[in-house]
Amino acid sequence: MAQMTSQQIEKNAVTMVAALMAAGSRTAPKTRGIDSTASLFLEGDDLEKLALAMERKADIKPDYLATFRRDAKNVRKSACVLLIGVTGEPKKIEQPLDCGACGYASCEHLAKARKKMPPRDFGGPVCMFQAMDLGIALGSAVKLAADLCIDNRIMYTIGAAAKDLGLLDSDVIMGIPLSISGKSPYFDRG
Repeated sequence: MAQMTSQQIEKNAVTMVAALMAAGSRTAPKTRGIDSTASLFLEGDDLEKLALAMERKADIKPDYLATFRRDAKNVRKSACVLLIGVTGEPKKIEQPLDCGACGYASCEHLAKARKKMPPRDFGGPVCMFQAMDLGIALGSAVKLAADLCIDNRIMYTIGAAAKDLGLLDSDVIMGIPLSISGKSPYFDRG
């Protein structure tokens, strides 16, 4: 008879759910039928590297101090982290919508502005349709995790540190830490 401890079962479950979340983010509907999303799974030593990168951001920018340090502690308490990112260029530049939601006169103007903007936490400006795709992908992923009783939270801070580390070739990245414990580490955060 094979036996598994609760720790082994939970590790297997959270890894499986992260894979399903990545699949869900990939199959989530995309505007104009074009997918520019990407995902990456982190666990083990990579969580510590990510947490350290988050703390470095706190050291660089004092107004980041509390949030980035708090979220770095959350990463250390997590079983894994799923990164989901998106590129920011206009979709179908050869058939532009020129909707203006980005604040530029046309998709061509947005594309030119993107080449001039120095990167900060994320690369921008970003096409509104790309941002919508990221939101839909994130929503699909975290809904799945919640439905499967895996504690999670979308964190800007994880994505900003992941961008600094070059973990995904995306302009905007969000991180989703995952945990199975008696009480979610992502609430009652100091």
